[in-house]
Amino acid sequence: MMPTLRTERLLLEPYVPADEEAFIALFQDPRVSVWMGDGTASEEDDRALFGRIFSKVYARELFAVWAVRRDGVLVGHAEIKPSEDVGGHEIVYALAPAAWGSGLGTELAEALVGHGFGTLGLAEVHATVAAANTASLRLLGRIGFEHVRDLTEDDGSTTRVLTRRP
Repeated sequence: MMPTLRTERLLLEPYVPADEEAFIALFQDPRVSVWMGDGTASEEDDRALFGRIFSKVYARELFAVWAVRRDGVLVGHAEIKPSEDVGGHEIVYALAPAAWGSGLGTELAEALVGHGFGTLGLAEVHATVAAANTASLRLLGRIGFEHVRDLTEDDGSTTRVLTRRP
């Protein structure tokens, strides 16, 4: 079973099928998706991704994936998962633009890190961030992540690997 996490203003809980449209809206927003994976995917691909959360990730208990809610409204997405790219567990999170600038990103990232160190007992937690995503790089730096190396993507862009230890 996947745990529910609570912060001062956020609730991280498993997705339910009724979240599909809000999930699609989040992932289809180019201001959000520009920083996720390979950028904005087709709506069809995002619907398939949402389906795999249930049919693969939850069904096989592969790793933690949460709907992020504030006052009952889906405002983001969060994960902590094993990653070969970083050689350990990586946090992944996204917030809708309406939630930006209010400290919710920091609150969300801290909740993921706390879950990694506490519940999962990890010795370190990683994040990968596009070098151009200065807002996320600043946020993670403020909460103790350190730049450890760079990855060069297929398109020539740079992704920073950041690590935090307890």
